[in-house]
Amino acid sequence: MPRKLLWAGLPAVLVAAFVAAPPADAAQSLRLQYKTSATGATADQAEPWFNLVNGGASAVPLSGVKIRYYFKADSASQQYRFACSWAVVSCSTVTGSFGTISPGTATADRYLEVGFTSGTLAAGAQTGDMQLRFYRSDWQTLNQSDDYSFGAARTTYADWDKVAVYQNGNLVWGTPPAGGGPSPSPSPSPSPSTSPGGSGVVFDDFAYSTSSDPAITAHNWTVRTNSGGPGVPGASWPASNVSFAAVSGSNKALQLRAATDGTSGGTSQAEFLHQRKFFEGTYAARVKFSDAPDSGPDGDNIVETFFTITPLAYDLDPNYSEQDFEYLPNGGWGAQGPIMYTTTWETYRNEPWLAVNVHNEQTASYNGWHDLVLQVANGSVKYYIDGVLFAEHGGDYYPETPQSVNFNLWFIGGGLLGASTPRSYTEQIDYFYFSKNEVVAPGDVTTRVNAYRTAGTTWKDTVPMQ
Repeated sequence: MPRKLLWAGLPAVLVAAFVAAPPADAAQSLRLQYKTSATGATADQAEPWFNLVNGGASAVPLSGVKIRYYFKADSASQQYRFACSWAVVSCSTVTGSFGTISPGTATADRYLEVGFTSGTLAAGAQTGDMQLRFYRSDWQTLNQSDDYSFGAARTTYADWDKVAVYQNGNLVWGTPPAGGGPSPSPSPSPSPSTSPGGSGVVFDDFAYSTSSDPAITAHNWTVRTNSGGPGVPGASWPASNVSFAAVSGSNKALQLRAATDGTSGGTSQAEFLHQRKFFEGTYAARVKFSDAPDSGPDGDNIVETFFTITPLAYDLDPNYSEQDFEYLPNGGWGAQGPIMYTTTWETYRNEPWLAVNVHNEQTASYNGWHDLVLQVANGSVKYYIDGVLFAEHGGDYYPETPQSVNFNLWFIGGGLLGASTPRSYTEQIDYFYFSKNEVVAPGDVTTRVNAYRTAGTTWKDTVPMQ
């Protein structure tokens, strides 16, 4: 989660000789503002942040716009990866790919090309912050002091002509370096998603009596009791914070409880997790999120979740993966709530912190019951909420190894109210469903779950260990 990224080129007149002359209005309308939040000569990642401004008299479809940031690769064979940390226009609409300049120059033999899948920039409008980053695929420190588009002193947004902007293939802003190329390449199209066919199912209706019910262990679930993160340092994870409450008639739901009195010792959290045997396929759960505590004052930064994860064996472990639904009714991680995050992780490092992930967010209340579906197939990770596609991620963020399934409820460290009055929060999960190696539409998930319940099936597991 986003727990929560010089020598001058050819003169402009010479560059113009290599490109088609842009329409007069286009040439005058778009301009690029730049700043960087990574100002060092070397850095863990380059962080070019952009703001695209439309100073013209007509709207500009963003799908026809490409932005090129030019840099010198650390070696001829070095590969790079792109990520959008946050964008006013939504990272879900922002694309990034890399190209090569041949012949290169002393300050540019590669470029990051940023594009858009949708959206329109109205006359006089601007995109606002686009907090972008790229980094070496081997996670090593990169050198940016010799990068053509890098401006170490640019810590506030201002016009920057060392980044080029193209509109419908025409250069409309900036001065590319020699060999920068007259027209941008098209954004890659996503691979089509097709169903490979199911090969095993897990369904659990959570018809258990208590957190000590022996069927929980028999079904390969674990009620967490060990200390550690995430959350408030020193918080406990008691088994008593996991229960099974009736939600309608005889139907039960897994219920997680988190409570605090504002102190570490007085804070408890909850987690319920399955073994690592889940990989490609469709994951689904019906989850009840809460905007307010059951009792006591409101305002703690509480995180209500459904996620999959492969453990991190070491810093920047490439086999680590995680896909999160995280609801923060009171905000957190610098954001105001209520807010929903969907985050897909490639890896991370704790000290100093380096997150390699991509996420989408929606500032809105999700109080109440919601159907959450996660599809992992064909190089694409898709998140659905109540049958509507919320986010789609892929590329380097696609998982590589078997994962566990987890539900937890926890407080963000440093996010507790300054109040000693006890308060508690709950999250409920009506069912969990997984179909191995099959893309199941959200509506079909509901149909299948209802069929299990009609047949009186409360538990099924035909998915082998991987």
